[in-house]
Amino acid sequence: MIYDTPAAWHQSPNKRVLFFGMSGLGKTHLSNILRHADDGWFHYSIDYRIGTAYMGEFIADNLKREAMKVPFLRDLLRSDSVYIGSNITFENLAPLATYLGKPGDPDKGGLSYAEYCYRQELHHRAERNALLDTHHFIERAIELYGFDHFVCDTGGSICEVVDPDDPNDEILAHLHDHTQMIWIEGTPDHTETLVKRFSADPKPMCYRPAFLDQLWHEYLTAQDCTEAEVNPDAFIRFTYARAIEARQSRYAAMARNWGLTVQAADVAQVRDSKDVTDLVADALGKQAARA
Repeated sequence: MIYDTPAAWHQSPNKRVLFFGMSGLGKTHLSNILRHADDGWFHYSIDYRIGTAYMGEFIADNLKREAMKVPFLRDLLRSDSVYIGSNITFENLAPLATYLGKPGDPDKGGLSYAEYCYRQELHHRAERNALLDTHHFIERAIELYGFDHFVCDTGGSICEVVDPDDPNDEILAHLHDHTQMIWIEGTPDHTETLVKRFSADPKPMCYRPAFLDQLWHEYLTAQDCTEAEVNPDAFIRFTYARAIEARQSRYAAMARNWGLTVQAADVAQVRDSKDVTDLVADALGKQAARA
């Protein structure tokens, strides 16, 4: 780890921290606190980087494809009379989620499974690249913007694009060398809340290809249906519940082999940048005590 004691962390003139874990447990909450603080933090959002630098063109083309189905808009697009693009922000990543889509019945907005897998692979590639851009943005934050400190806000699917038990994993080695990696660990109560929240408003997510393929065929068999008969929302609810369980062990391995752990309940109590830095210092102190 780049900080071996709480004192080393507190005294560092260039603090670099990365938060990972399930979406909804506080990664962006902590990052936003630091971004709006007065002590000079640069907020690097992996999902924003994915949706702008690496998948922006795919997202825009998808919007144009839908617009071309409307005669009035089609003529305007062909004559370059209108501009259509996504307005993705740190707080609103809906254009990225919408592009990923859901597989199943086209009458319910579903994609073919082949197209869905293609978009998943695009996201995988983009996420790997965005994570490997971290050191570039650390340097950019200092040299271009004059920010002393850096926080990386990762997507929930980071565990889908790395092998936490491989000591030579390119992405994890890169992140470990340049940031203090911290897992925000939830409880079973948090998991139940996340599942209920997702069930009420299911959103597309990114999964490992083998995991996704296994669940797809399990779902088809269990529902005794064809690809075109799959209810898209029902399928992604089915995959989300299983993904939470599968991801927990992968996050835990990332924390055990590459970083630290803080509790989601403690994250919920954080109110300012001092609370965040104290939270990290406390985790470092506990790690040192166990060593």
